[in-house]
Amino acid sequence: MKHTLRDCIKGKKTSHIPIWFMRQAGRYLPEFRDIRKNNPDFIKLCLSPNLVNEITLQPLKRFDIDAAIIFSDILMIPYGLGQKVEFKKGIGPILEEINLDKIINTNSTDFSKKLSLVYDGIKKVKSNLEDKELIGFVGAPWTLLLYMLNKKSPKNNFNFEIFNKDKILINKLLKKIIEMTCLHADKQIEAGANIIQIFDSWAGLLPQKELPNFCYEPISKIVEHIKSKNIPVICFPKGIGKNYIDFCSSVKPNCISIDYDVDPKWIKDKLNGIPIQGGLDPKILLGDKESIKISTEKYLSIFKDYPYIFNLGHGVLPEIKPETIEYVIQIVRNKK
Repeated sequence: MKHTLRDCIKGKKTSHIPIWFMRQAGRYLPEFRDIRKNNPDFIKLCLSPNLVNEITLQPLKRFDIDAAIIFSDILMIPYGLGQKVEFKKGIGPILEEINLDKIINTNSTDFSKKLSLVYDGIKKVKSNLEDKELIGFVGAPWTLLLYMLNKKSPKNNFNFEIFNKDKILINKLLKKIIEMTCLHADKQIEAGANIIQIFDSWAGLLPQKELPNFCYEPISKIVEHIKSKNIPVICFPKGIGKNYIDFCSSVKPNCISIDYDVDPKWIKDKLNGIPIQGGLDPKILLGDKESIKISTEKYLSIFKDYPYIFNLGHGVLPEIKPETIEYVIQIVRNKK
């Protein structure tokens, strides 16, 4: 098996620039939309090993990419803890009112049993995967806490002070989330995932002074746990701007995934060789070929001779054409 992606994460010289895309298995692919049409319940879809296998492998059948990322969702953790989660078209995830006793009393056996079909899906993908890495993933504790208490995606008028009023509740929940996130990562690794990415999608909503308590420290515990299994960890604390540097020195991820608001040259100069992933704004892929080429090559030239994984600064948008993804891959593959 080729380990180009893992070699890059370890800072080793690779024969080519590894490439994969966040949300590469999903809504921009017509073959995924066909499956989704017949499977309106998103959680049920994530709990169908055969369909998870099919969806995860769809982009690898189309594109020359270095990794599969398991088709799942970060909100499988609240689901595993007994909080009902559903996805409504045009709205996104809706979670039921939190039942703290139920969550705190969910033990590792109950949690693993509830998500066993997720792990069966990973095993199935692994058995069908040749010469590619298999990325598992988890949501970061802050992002999961936010969904669990807010019961939906936070709006622009999110107020941290109001959110943080019941500190006892928050501390109990955070502790449980960290414990079960480590377990969820373990089970994915046992099933065949050989890289884990941690998504802190709403890290950008935290006031700077709260980043250590809600972002760095909880993620550090999970990173340390995964590293102890000899599995590399990529972290994606989206939206924290200049705090990416503090994040890296505090959390010590094997690789840091940057969003599109981060200046690639600035972060490369600041990080002393920590492998970097991503950065390109997905919206650029809705433009013309020339601007796509210029933007893609900008990242490739900035990170020339630096351990870099080509990816986007967030997930593939539903409006992006598969042909455009193919075009970007060609540019990356042709870069020496």
